[in-house]
Amino acid sequence: MRYTKIFIVRWSDSDANGHMRNTAYSEYAIDTRMSYLADHGFPYEKFEEMGFGPVILREEIDYLHELRLGETVEVDFTQLGLAPDASRFRLAHDFWRPGGKKVARIVLNGGWLGMETRKLIRPPESLVSAISSVPRAEGWEELPPIRARTPGGG
Repeated sequence: MRYTKIFIVRWSDSDANGHMRNTAYSEYAIDTRMSYLADHGFPYEKFEEMGFGPVILREEIDYLHELRLGETVEVDFTQLGLAPDASRFRLAHDFWRPGGKKVARIVLNGGWLGMETRKLIRPPESLVSAISSVPRAEGWEELPPIRARTPGGG
């Protein structure tokens, strides 16, 4: 089932040209992802308690049509890739106007960062299950798992 969140472009989300500023797209995508994780048993406090959290390694935004102050936008959340150990993920957020017109797309690569080690980790099974249940988008691919590191080596 597709996971979506609806937003109304606020004054603080707009730039001097009267359209949604570029960083607001990322913020809406973050809010959609974190809402999904919270709805699936991983609110921020759980990450804090378990000593790890999501980290974004790369993010790209394609702007197709402008969004303006007061307009409604629906943001969805799909998988483009996942490592077998779920340590790495590639996700897409599509931004839609009511009626189904796509206005933007964010594609991002990320993983799960251990707060103590400051390295990517394999998340617990309950999170693997939650992230694995995000619908797969066309073009989905398996990503490489994290590599075992040897002392003093890469």
